Amino acid sequence: MSTVEAAVPGAEPRSYLQEGRGIRSWIFTLDHKRIGVLYLVSVMASFLLGGLFALLVRTELLTPQRTIMDAQTYNQMFTLHGAVMIFLFIIPGIPAVIGNFVLPLMLGAKDVAFPRLNLASWWLYVVGSLFALASILIGAVDTGWTFYTPYSTETSTAVVPMTMGAFILGFSSVFTGLNFIVTIHKLRPAGMGWFRMPLLLWALYATAIIQVLATPVLGITLILLIVERVVGVGIFDPALGGDPVLYQHFFWFYSHPAVYIMILPAMGVVSEVISVFSRKHIFGYSFIAGSSIAIAFLSFLVWGHHMFTSGQSPLANTIFSALTFSVAIPSAVKVFNWLATMFRGNIVLKTPMLWILGFIFLFGIGGLTGLFLGALATVIHVHDTYFVVSHFHYTMFGGPVMALMGALFFWWPKFFGRMYVEFWGKVSAVVVFIGFNVTFFPQFILGLRGMPRRYYNYPPEFESLHVLSTLGGYFLSIGFLIAFFTLVHAIFRGKKAAANPFGAATMEWQTSSPPPLHNFVEAPHVGDPYDLAGLVYDEASDGFRPAAKEGSS
Repeated sequence: MSTVEAAVPGAEPRSYLQEGRGIRSWIFTLDHKRIGVLYLVSVMASFLLGGLFALLVRTELLTPQRTIMDAQTYNQMFTLHGAVMIFLFIIPGIPAVIGNFVLPLMLGAKDVAFPRLNLASWWLYVVGSLFALASILIGAVDTGWTFYTPYSTETSTAVVPMTMGAFILGFSSVFTGLNFIVTIHKLRPAGMGWFRMPLLLWALYATAIIQVLATPVLGITLILLIVERVVGVGIFDPALGGDPVLYQHFFWFYSHPAVYIMILPAMGVVSEVISVFSRKHIFGYSFIAGSSIAIAFLSFLVWGHHMFTSGQSPLANTIFSALTFSVAIPSAVKVFNWLATMFRGNIVLKTPMLWILGFIFLFGIGGLTGLFLGALATVIHVHDTYFVVSHFHYTMFGGPVMALMGALFFWWPKFFGRMYVEFWGKVSAVVVFIGFNVTFFPQFILGLRGMPRRYYNYPPEFESLHVLSTLGGYFLSIGFLIAFFTLVHAIFRGKKAAANPFGAATMEWQTSSPPPLHNFVEAPHVGDPYDLAGLVYDEASDGFRPAAKEGSS
């Protein structure tokens, strides 16, 4: 929006979507909102690809013997499913998509601190993704998404292109984290102290700290793996004098904090949505904010709980087990504060709230089953079984993915200025919730009965549970297709959205939907981000607005 347009009385400011329509105007944009949309398209394409790999894996497991593919292809399919979902979808999901679009708006800022670095992070994401996907054509990796040595140094599949892709994607993650840290430190408006920030910003800030500190460890580890494969230097391969367990230490020192790169932004989304649709001030703001930083700190101390069966000392196992239980405390603080926020609230079951209620239920199961994996008395028996697969998906899919979908339905009117059909949004949330539980809950039983993960064939007594899990996977896919069609339909045929259709109090709702190029025509009002009592319904716009403008900054 130009200053001339802003000066014309009654002029309708052009939205960021109208500022240049060609492909070039998008792929070279410096606007954080457009970069968020670019990430949205890229990340959702990765989600669809990773989901396709998952359906192929589940279809193969319909029968105890070969169903649709041979053993080698099966190994490649579950590796690609894990690698695409983790590195291309879940890790960049909420920070890159929702964070890029919403963070400056929540601060009342025009953009992030470093717009060019922001664009570079998306380009690196694209380049890294192309490297990873090129490995499919060269010879898809069959190592599992963890690339464990010594097998990853011996297999003839395309380990180098895949790990180089993950290495490049790490730079994208670091650039995003640096940008968010500086933006939150330097671009907060007057009147917004640290404890007046929306809780999503606290979550993104804690996530950015992990991204900046932990991701380089993964990068170094993958480069060492590549060097060993290409040059033959003995780092991890015992045949060359290396130590494969050292690779596990390096990998999980990054990858356990990476769990919270996925979870923390999701928790921030939950705090925003629950307050709005409970029509109540968030309960225990300071505790929720502080727990985000506590999780970021503790996440660096528990990597060893992935290695209880690796031969590390009993003392190390005991310490890592105790630390694993301790990291559950700040997560529980958040859950109890969310429940307290809903208690006696005027709960409105709109589509975003349904997705977030699904998050709390599924993440709760994921957290509680994690206790079995943190306890030395039980983890040995369920390690490397389908119990771990189910726990992982309840935590990583039932958490970040449910929250991302809730975030998309919550901020979609702000993204594109259009409202979706509420009925189909609710249907998608319910179908996904049912499909997810039918898919993954039977896998807890499979694991407890001794079914190992990653196996191509299995004894016939496991067939009924595998069939149930596969049918649940198909039903789950239908739910996501309904959600995607509902959101895409809204862009082209949806009703025009009000500036604040849900009655939220954070600053992104004080601008038009979609926002103009520089986000705000007038300086937004800085207030309590959870003071929902300060909002009044405006019949003219069919939305909410602040009751008063006093104290505007």
